[in-house]
Amino acid sequence: MDLKRYPVGSRGAEVAVAGILTITMSPTIDISASTRNVVPIHKLSCSGVRRDPGGGGINVARVVRRFGMECRALYPTGGYTGDFLRALMDKEGVESLHVTIAADTRESFTLFEESSEQEYRFVLPGPELREEEWQCCLDRLAALPHRPAYLVASGSLPPGVPDDFYARVARIAELLGARLVVDSSGAALKAALDAGIYLVKPNLRELRELTGESLELQSEWEDAATALISAGKSEIVALTLGEDGAFLVSPMGCLRATGLQVDIHSAVGAGDSFLAAMVWQLSLGRSLECAFRYGVAAGTAALGTPGTELCRIQDVERLYGEVRVEPVACTGRRNSL
Repeated sequence: MDLKRYPVGSRGAEVAVAGILTITMSPTIDISASTRNVVPIHKLSCSGVRRDPGGGGINVARVVRRFGMECRALYPTGGYTGDFLRALMDKEGVESLHVTIAADTRESFTLFEESSEQEYRFVLPGPELREEEWQCCLDRLAALPHRPAYLVASGSLPPGVPDDFYARVARIAELLGARLVVDSSGAALKAALDAGIYLVKPNLRELRELTGESLELQSEWEDAATALISAGKSEIVALTLGEDGAFLVSPMGCLRATGLQVDIHSAVGAGDSFLAAMVWQLSLGRSLECAFRYGVAAGTAALGTPGTELCRIQDVERLYGEVRVEPVACTGRRNSL
C-alpha cells in the first residue's frame, strides 16, 4: 500500500498536543420523529421532531463535548444541508474543521412507532467525493497546527473514497504522534487494522465479518481479539455486544461487562456514545478499566434517550455506578487473520 508521507506541522516543526479530534467522512443531518402507527399510503402525523448533526465521528465529538472536554471534528460538507450541519455543530460547541465539497451533505431519518415501540431507521446515500475532496481531508489533517492526542475515525466511507482511507489516516496519526481509534466496518476497517492502530471498537457483527467466523462463544471473541493484538493490528479491542454488554481485550488481559437493563427509546448513537466515553476517560489518563466502565454506561444511557439525542451526562454518571466489570481468565490462544 503506497501511503503519501506528510510532514509533522509546518515544515516539520514541533506542534502542540490538543485533546481529541474526530474524522467523519460520511456526515449527515439526523432527523428523528415519532408517530402513532406506521401504515402505507396514508399521511403520518409526526411529533417530537429533532434535527441533530450525525455520523460516527460527529456523534463522538458531540458526546465528548458534553463531558466538558474540547473536541474538534473534521468532515466534508456541501450545499445548504452542509451549512445547516455546521450551524448545528456550532450549537453543540464543537469546533468544525470542515472541507467544502461540491455535493450536498446527506440526511437520515429515524421514526419511532409509538404503538409497537419499534424504531425505523432510514439511511440515505451519501454524496460521492472527488479525489481532490477526500485528499483535501487528509491534507487538512496532516497540516493541523495543534496535533490531537487521540484521533477518532468513525463511520462508513462514502462513494469515491478509497477503502484504504483510514489506513492513510493511520499513517498520518503515526507521524503526528496521535493514538488512532477506529470504528468502521468491512474493507475500510480491515485496511486500517492492516496499517496498525491503537484501539478498535467493532460490534459482534463487524468482528464476524472481519474474521469470517461465527464467533458464538466468549472464548471465540477472545481468540479473535487476541489475534488482532498479537498481529500488531490494534493494541486494544473493545467489542460491543448490545444488550449483553461489552468485552475488552488488551495486553493486560480481558474484561467483561454485563449489560444493564434500561427502557430502550432509541439505539441511534449508542456505539458512538460508548466510544466517546472511553476516549474521554483515556485522554484524562484514567485506567483502561475505568474507561471501559464509562463506555458501557454511556452506551446504555444513549439507549434511554429519544431519536438522535445521544447520551446525557447525568444518566452516564448514574449508570456508571451500576456497571459491573469483571476480569476474565484469558486462555492466551492465538488465531491468524
